[in-house]
This record gives sequence, structure tokens and C-alpha cells, in this order.
Amino acid sequence: MDGKLTPISFSEKFSNFSEQWSPKVIAEMNDYQFKLVRLEGDFVWHQHENTDETFIVLEGSIAIDFEDATVELEAGQLLVVPRGVMHRPRAASEAKVLLVEPRGVINTGQADSALTAPIDRWI
Repeated sequence: MDGKLTPISFSEKFSNFSEQWSPKVIAEMNDYQFKLVRLEGDFVWHQHENTDETFIVLEGSIAIDFEDATVELEAGQLLVVPRGVMHRPRAASEAKVLLVEPRGVINTGQADSALTAPIDRWI
């Protein structure tokens, strides 16, 4: 094995950025990336046609709206949104979330939005 195995501190990584709705990559496993993101307010309705998306709430709470339901998540909970399912994350106040998704996923899926973030931004 090359290199040193070092634990990753979520709080330390979150202290390195303040912008919201802009996921930052902190680790990779095979072709999957672990991304930290700050959420507040409403995101855009979108879908990811070719991949599932996992939301793990670390701090605060979020809601994910679907066409026929809303799922509320609190710190310590996760939800996998299946590929192709239209959804909109939102948070009444800032929440800190860990996303797990394949490398190269665009945060807004197919939606054209000012909230589209650059992909593969590491911190």
C-alpha cells in the first residue's frame, strides 16, 4: 500500500468552504465520490438519469420533495434517491450533508440552473 492512511475530519473539511449547493469531494472509493455540501433554501427540481444519489445528513435537517411525496431527514439519517426519479432537496436552515455518487455526476442532473456546480472540486 502506498501513502499514509489518514482519517478525514468532516468538521475540518466544512471549515474550508462556506458556499451552499456546491459539493466538494473529500474521498473516492472505486468510481464513487464522497462529497460534502452545505444546503439551505430550495434547490432545483432535477433527476440523475444514470445513477442513484445518496444523501447522508450530518448536521441539521433537510427535506427531499418528490412528485408525489416529501421525505424529511434529520442528522444521522440517509436516503438513496433512485436513478431517474425527479426530486428537489431543500433545507429551512443550513444543513451539512455527505453525498455519495459516482465520479462526474452534475449536481443539477439535466436541469439548466445557476446552481449547477463545477464537478470534481476537491478540498
